Amino acid sequence: MERSERMTTSLGVNLAQRIGNTPLLRLERAAEGLKDVQVLAKAEWANPGGSVKDRAASNIVLEALRRRKLGQGKALLDSTSGNTGIAYAMLGAAYGIPITLCMPSNVSAERKRILGAYGATIVYTDPGEGSDGAIRKAREIAAAEPDKYYYADQYSNDANWRAHYTNGTADEIWVQTAGRVTHFVAILGTSGTFVGTSRRLKELNPAIRCISLQPDSPFHGIEGTKHMETSIIPKIYDASIADAELGIETEAAYTMARKVAREEGLLIGVSAAAALVGAVQVAKAADSGSVVVTIFPDSGDKYLSEHFWDENA
Repeated sequence: MERSERMTTSLGVNLAQRIGNTPLLRLERAAEGLKDVQVLAKAEWANPGGSVKDRAASNIVLEALRRRKLGQGKALLDSTSGNTGIAYAMLGAAYGIPITLCMPSNVSAERKRILGAYGATIVYTDPGEGSDGAIRKAREIAAAEPDKYYYADQYSNDANWRAHYTNGTADEIWVQTAGRVTHFVAILGTSGTFVGTSRRLKELNPAIRCISLQPDSPFHGIEGTKHMETSIIPKIYDASIADAELGIETEAAYTMARKVAREEGLLIGVSAAAALVGAVQVAKAADSGSVVVTIFPDSGDKYLSEHFWDENA
């Protein structure tokens, strides 16, 4: 083979190939005092867009391209609290797809700057209406100009949960724990991570207990999550999958974020901290030898402008 030919063969990895296969971290200090119970977490910030939402967004975009719902300049439209939007914007830049996003205006400054860097068009919505307000605005825009937009609707799109079900998050957890996982714990937003991962894990071992988490109040500060009882419930959400459900206090999540940064050397996001609060609660009640796995949706670098970092731990 000539040198010029060798240089044109595929080298390295493309964007889609960089998504997934994230590290499984062992928590030491946060799990202190637990008797022979391990607490592990998937470090989803290792994805190229910095969050677990890269998985769902990539599957949604690739499925839309396969079904020819995108292309010829048609824009992808969706609502987001930040991370899915960042993933869409990253993918849109890579694949030449215009991206329009509806999101509450009070999302962190870091998320706004990242979206701007990728060139996405942002429609800001009333922060008091949270993610539901962004959903309603996206629906309004999609209805008004159906020929201009492909409305991805991450809350209703089966490609969301299937990203975690088919050769995704669940299989990675199974392999990384050598099949020893006994509990899976995840916080609910769109619910795609919990639904897809839990469905697959229960196929691999029906004895695995799957516990869903959500804010304990409709008025909370755990960005990207949903208090299901008072929110627009995602169509992909299946409450019957959960073996148990726990409510997480915002202040407990803030305290855990500071604790993990200062005692574990891990800078995690607020929803990740909330997930760890729940995972530790589950671990405390688990039998000896249990392996509790949770998801860290993103790191703390998108939240450094938030006030709670400056408070006393």
